Amino acid sequence: MRLRYTSWIAERCRDDPGMRRQLAGGLRMPLDHKRVQPMHRYVTRWLPKGASDEEQRAYYTVAALIAAQPRIRRGTDEESVPAADSGSQDPDQHADADGAAALSTAPAKSAPYGQSLGSAFAHAAIDAPARERLMRTETAERTLHLLTRQSTNGLHRHLPAAVLYLRDLDVPVDWAQLLQDLIRWPTQSGRISRRWLQDFHRLRTKEEERLSEEKDQQQIPDPGDTED
Repeated sequence: MRLRYTSWIAERCRDDPGMRRQLAGGLRMPLDHKRVQPMHRYVTRWLPKGASDEEQRAYYTVAALIAAQPRIRRGTDEESVPAADSGSQDPDQHADADGAAALSTAPAKSAPYGQSLGSAFAHAAIDAPARERLMRTETAERTLHLLTRQSTNGLHRHLPAAVLYLRDLDVPVDWAQLLQDLIRWPTQSGRISRRWLQDFHRLRTKEEERLSEEKDQQQIPDPGDTED
């Protein structure tokens, strides 16, 4: 259901500017703030029965984050929201799987839905032009470490700026996975933080190895250039 929820919010925000404004207006606001009231019309139907305040807040925060992201050219924003496959297994069937699956070293099994926030920050760094890569790496790592040190309230407060940084760089955010992590943050922040940081460093290391191998290959002399 979380994948369907984030996909629905993203699609409606693209087609309905009024809804987009109402959802974005609740960004950083507590659940009972008057600016959140217009959001109830869209979010309430998706809330699980008996959802706690913390779980409800995660749904509202992600909806506001999706609505508040900068407008991207139509056709490029779709990758930030995984398309729901009606013929595939419902990802919510994996939502309560043991944390071992969430911490797997295999990227495809690192999370129930897709890439973690740590992976997104890694792509912000490694996909940068060479002259910007070091600066982006330092910014991405610093921001990610800041997020992992936050309480639940602090995470909700700092996420908008972090997500805006990623979306300004056209780095897709897996909204369903972020929603899952926000729901679990009050009780599993340590485990989620570890996964974010591991994903970040795993992708960076892989990219460094690729660049090193590419550099070594460039230094190998062409046999055709040797003298007889």
